[in-house]
Amino acid sequence: MRHEVPTGYTTSSIFVSLISSRLTHDKLKLTPPHPFLPLSYCMHPTMDSIADKVTALRAQISRTEEELQNLRTQLAALEAETAPSEPEPEPEPQKSSQEQERKWPLSEDEYVRYARQLVLPSVGVKGQLRLRSAAVLIVGAGGLGCPAAAYLAGAGVGTLGVADGDVVEVSNLHRQIAHSAARVGVAKADSLAAYCRGLNPRVRCVAHAEHLTPSNAEALVRGYDVVLDCTDRPASRYLVSDVCVLLGKPLVSASALRTDGQLIVLNNPPAPRGSAAGVGGPCYRCVFPKPPPVDSVMSCGEGGILGPVVGVMGVLQALETIKLIVAGIRNENENENGNGNGDGNGNDPLFKEPSTPSLLLFSATSSTPFRSVRMRGRRANCFACSPSSTLTLEGLRTGSLDYVQFCGVATPVNVLRPDERISAAQYSSVLENGARGRGLLLDVREREHYDVASIPGAINVPFSTFQAKSRPTPDGDAPRLDWLPGDVASDVPIYVVCRVGNDSQLVTKKLKDLGLDRDGERFIGDIKGGMRAWKREVDQTMPFT
Repeated sequence: MRHEVPTGYTTSSIFVSLISSRLTHDKLKLTPPHPFLPLSYCMHPTMDSIADKVTALRAQISRTEEELQNLRTQLAALEAETAPSEPEPEPEPQKSSQEQERKWPLSEDEYVRYARQLVLPSVGVKGQLRLRSAAVLIVGAGGLGCPAAAYLAGAGVGTLGVADGDVVEVSNLHRQIAHSAARVGVAKADSLAAYCRGLNPRVRCVAHAEHLTPSNAEALVRGYDVVLDCTDRPASRYLVSDVCVLLGKPLVSASALRTDGQLIVLNNPPAPRGSAAGVGGPCYRCVFPKPPPVDSVMSCGEGGILGPVVGVMGVLQALETIKLIVAGIRNENENENGNGNGDGNGNDPLFKEPSTPSLLLFSATSSTPFRSVRMRGRRANCFACSPSSTLTLEGLRTGSLDYVQFCGVATPVNVLRPDERISAAQYSSVLENGARGRGLLLDVREREHYDVASIPGAINVPFSTFQAKSRPTPDGDAPRLDWLPGDVASDVPIYVVCRVGNDSQLVTKKLKDLGLDRDGERFIGDIKGGMRAWKREVDQTMPFT
């Protein structure tokens, strides 16, 4: 159900009214002294009465804060619903005869708003006009997309599209700076579009609250001049690149993890497939013909991410996009119908000599944080842009390409029998039995996760350390298990726990292969579901990272 906002009222004014009416209706339960009580009694209440009032005040504050959070949620929902997904451009105010004869190409407001960049030799009025007429699509409204969208909106890009199917979560806010606590639960695309509208009302912001898929990729990308890949999944990166090759769109791609990032401008300039060597920029498949192994792909939730790192990469994406636009990329991409170049097969006669492609690497902890690696041009046997390519828009629409299958699916590890595993609740019972039956608990998460929270009595042996120290020596001798306490009896059970129950199975199997189970005399097993299960089944207060 859509909420209708009365004429003359804004969502902000409704929010203030709701709070005011709530506080008026339900004031704090503070009453003046009873007129028949002695003044000394009113001035010197007993300790019990003070404690009761403190308790009542705390309860009232808790209820008020809960009500305030509910009001914030309602406000965010109203803002998301009242803001059209594809708002029409605001009508130009009626011009006076003097203004109609004006010879200046930009409006007075634009000269004021963009004054600091208009005086740059690399921008100027011509570059600003190109920005105003350009359309940019940002795929992914997360840590990369937020700063990129903010700076593109601030620079005056005419149309800014945002495509993302996720919703804002609290864990996003430390790095995805365009979202806010009031918009938790709101679609990221709507939240980022609303932020950019507030930053620059002259920009037409279009929210596509959906993930990019092979079936909708053509429709989403076709109407834009430049695309920014701000996703964090390999399958999405290959899909974005493929559709940009087919439609002839430059692609600005970036990624970030932990304290490192990388940036590359792809398909710049767009060129027909099978063009002569040195013509047209490489695509994502030229640089990365094969996806990384599934086991090596790490998410921000597992590896972590520092907010300013992903912010730096997103800002650099905006910078590269602005450079492309002010240099005239839109004019070269525009065909006679004004829909952008590309005939659906990656062919168009309008292209120019490409600049030397390079991969920019960023390391926040290095003494030289930036370095550039020169890349080769298009690959002669590239699946997407070579003469032998069979990639077509029809193939995308019909789903003949399975990007998830191509990049691989991380399936849960299942190498142990059911009797070699115990639940978190069962191990909690083991702990309650005391030291006699407790055994040895190995926590194989990396040290950073272990330091956040751990099960009492656990010994941290990071999975990476275990792998390095459990290999046979060069002489062929059995590995020395230095991490195993020397005072542990040979019959003491060994339990293994990790983050979600995958690495712990591999470690358990390795310990048995090394003979530590003494042919089944000693129990060695893992905790199913890892620390996630421990939080769900045993200790809901424990932080989980």
